[in-house]
Order: sequence, then structure tokens, then C-alpha cells
Amino acid sequence: MGIIHTFEEGELDRPAWSPLPGSQTLALSCPCNHILYDGSRGPGKTDDQLMAFRKNVGRGYGAYWRGVIFDREYKNLDDLVSKSRRWFPTIAGPPARFLSSNSDYKWVWSTGEELLFRTIKRPSDYWNYHGQEFPFIGWNELCKFPTPDLYDAMLSCNRSSFLPEQHTPRVIIDRQTWRYDTPDGKPLPEMPLVNFSTTNPYGPGHAWVKRRFIDPAPAGHIVRKTKEVFNPRTQQREMHTRTQVRIFGSYKENTYLSPEYVMELESIRDENKRKAWLYGDWDIVAGGAFDDVWKPPVHVRRRFVVPKTWRIDRSFDWGSTHPFSVGWWAEANGESAKLLDGTTFCPPAGTLIRIAEWYGSEEIGTNRGLKLSAKNVAKGIKEYEDVLMKLGWIKKRPVGGPADNQIRNVNDSDIDTIEKRMADEKVRWTKSDKSPGSRKNGLQLTRDRFEASIDNEGPGIYFMDNCRNAIAILPTLPRDENNPDDVDTSAEDHIWDEVRYRVLASDNRIAKDIRLNLPR
Repeated sequence: MGIIHTFEEGELDRPAWSPLPGSQTLALSCPCNHILYDGSRGPGKTDDQLMAFRKNVGRGYGAYWRGVIFDREYKNLDDLVSKSRRWFPTIAGPPARFLSSNSDYKWVWSTGEELLFRTIKRPSDYWNYHGQEFPFIGWNELCKFPTPDLYDAMLSCNRSSFLPEQHTPRVIIDRQTWRYDTPDGKPLPEMPLVNFSTTNPYGPGHAWVKRRFIDPAPAGHIVRKTKEVFNPRTQQREMHTRTQVRIFGSYKENTYLSPEYVMELESIRDENKRKAWLYGDWDIVAGGAFDDVWKPPVHVRRRFVVPKTWRIDRSFDWGSTHPFSVGWWAEANGESAKLLDGTTFCPPAGTLIRIAEWYGSEEIGTNRGLKLSAKNVAKGIKEYEDVLMKLGWIKKRPVGGPADNQIRNVNDSDIDTIEKRMADEKVRWTKSDKSPGSRKNGLQLTRDRFEASIDNEGPGIYFMDNCRNAIAILPTLPRDENNPDDVDTSAEDHIWDEVRYRVLASDNRIAKDIRLNLPR
């Protein structure tokens, strides 16, 4: 059994919590299925998330009203637990107990409702909750999660078997007479199904959260998705709608904050972090690995015709259930390229320009692949190159560059490798550098190239503006928390791997071409 929380003398005499006017009130009263409460630091998002669950306690749903709030680490749940202990006992209604053992770590009300605090970090962690019912799912700081995989997986648990006519509590008057135990004598409404997330901009999941919640509509505007589905309760197909909204909150709304707190926010030196935490600005470059060296006005170039004397090749990272990534590269040789506006571009010899790409994903940010065969990927690469030449962007067919070495893995002696099946379609590759230390070395060399482009000194790296996937993903790649000299491999890093292969291949070739002439 867990430890039952006992309240100190006078604890129940404290005033109950009430929402502040503005975003707290809006978020708490919001009827949507997916709610993202975002914005700056300090408007009271954590309190509101707790109350979004608590408001349905004691209504009659009983044990059917069950919730869970997730974070990636237990230590990050401390603030949620602390605030729940501060406020829940002050709210009128059924008494509650907090069970603080590691196996419980939840609130339990005398009427049966439960709110769990849990960690979830890897896709496999979903199976700890598979088959359970959670009408309320909370995500603490959603941008901590590098991909939407866990959010999407847990949607299968966002359900309830509560049937209003059958499960609304009843008052028995006599053996033949009863009524619903509600103020109006009617059944309770359908159980609300809620996904309530809090976050600031910035963090490993900045990109996918922005695409999912921020880009579709302005703050406060409800996004509706309607689809015809089979309804098991009526045994027929019907139109049903799920709703989504983001609520923006600012520290300026919270009259309990001190000016000293605001002073700390205004004093943050990192420009991106200050914009995110002080203003809730999503139009930042946030992630960690390249956010301080990525300058779109410098590194993103209008598309131009590649000079026929420049080297053109491609790099490749294999994926099936996860995305594959193909990048086409031009390597400058010191000669100028003529731009579409009549001007010229003459980067130093050895500079890499990403001229085209094919990202094999259902949708950027989902980390889900197209599940194409190696043969079909190779055919697609040839077709892409045919189009590039037909449209005049390149004058010659690209040569094979570095590819993920797993394409050479022999899993079964009777089955050709991925490399062999692609070679049968005349698409060939060279080996990528995966030697010890190559990941860290690749990151530093790529950062050096970004800086070289800014300073216009030495071989740099650029991206043509048609390479939308690389432009979207690379700036938001997070560093590994436990190994800051590397990229977090749990992030959507397939494009990065393929870019790294190409950077390492170029730098290794340059190093190998050095000749030392000794006197005879």
C-alpha cells in the first residue's frame, strides 16, 4: 500500500484555487479534445492542467473519470505533485488521498476518480498503458518529447466505457421507482475525452508541436476534423468530429509573479530562449545542435542552375518504417555560378550546396517512413535525377556518394543486400564514415561549415530553398542531453545522418588529397 497523505492542521482552511482572468479561464473552460496551453513562462499553465482534471471530480463519473499526466522524468513531476497537494485539499467535494509510493504516485478520491503521475520516454513505454482507459491525458511540457510518437500512441487510451443512461448514479426511491442522482434528474453528459498539454516554445519537440498545434490556426481558433466512422454504440457509420485548439498565455496575466522573476526572464542571454520563454515566440530556431550557427538569410539560397564543372553527387540514409533520406549535393570548385537574377555566386572551392532532396516520410515530424522497397527507392532516385536534368537544373547525372553502411548488411545468405538491389537499378553508393568518433567529428565539421558560410572564409555549406525538409529539420535538432557533442538519436535525425555522411566524405577526401613533397 502507498503512503496516505495526511493534511496538517489548518491546511483545509486555505482558500480554494480559482483561475485568473484570461488564458487560465479560457483553457479551463475549453471543450476541445486536444488543448495546448502554450506561451511564455509564468501564466499558470501547470495549475490549470491539474484543474482541468479536477473540475470533473465528484460529478458522478466516479471510477470512470481517470487521468494521467506524463513527463519524461519523475523529477520533472515534482512541481505538479507539489501544486496538487497545495490545491486539491482546498476544493470542496469528495475527500482525496495522495498515494506517494513509486508504484502508486496518484490521487484517489472517495468517489473513485484517480489522477496518476507517470513518466514515459521511449516508444516501448507505451505498452505499460496499452489497453487502459484514460479519458484525461496530460502532457507536461510537450516540447520535451522529440517526436509525436508517444502522443499519438496514447490516443488509443484516450477513451471511456461510460454510458450515460446506464452508469449515471441513481437514487432508489422504492422497489419500482428511481431517478438519476443529478441536479436536474437527467443522465450525465457523455464522458469528455481530453488531451491537455502545456509547453513553452523551444526544446527537442519544438518543430512537430509547432506543425501540429501552432501552424494550423491562430491562438483561440478551434480546428475541427470531421470523419465518417463506425459507431459501435449505434452499430452504424456516422460523422464524428474531434476538436483542437491552442490557448496562449503570458506572464503578464499572472498578478502573483514578482518583478524579480520577470527580470530573470529578460536577462536570458540566449536570444532564442529569451524569445521563447519571455514572449512565447514560436518563430525561433530552437533545438541545440545548430541553433546558434543557422542563419537562414545566409545558408538558404534561391535555387540556381548548377555549373557543369561542379561535382554533383548524392548521400543516403536508409529507412523503411522510419524515413529514408536522399540528398543531392553540388560541390563548388572555385568557379562562379550564375543566379536567376543575373548575379553570380562564387563560394570557396569545396563548399557544399544541397540542391535537391527526397525525404521518404508520410509527413515531416511523424518519424514514419513510406515502407518502400530498396528497388522502388532506387527507381525513384533515377526518376528524380531524370527530372532534374530535363528541367535543366543540372547538366549531368549525379555520381554515387556516401550511404548508410547498413545497406550492406547480410541478414540472410539467400537474400540480396539493399546495396545489391539498388545497384541492380544502376544506383550505386560509396561507404560512409562510421569510424569511432565520426558522429562527434561530423557535428563539429558541419558547424564549422555553417560558420564558414557566415564569415565567407573557407568551404561552407548552403541549402537551396527547394530543400524544405532539411531546412525545417536541421535547425531544430536537439543535442544529446547526456552527450552534448552529439545529436539526440531519439529525434528525427535521418536527414542529419545523411548530411553528416556527405560532410565527412568531403572533408576526408580533401585530407586524403594532401601530398607532402620531400626533397630527394
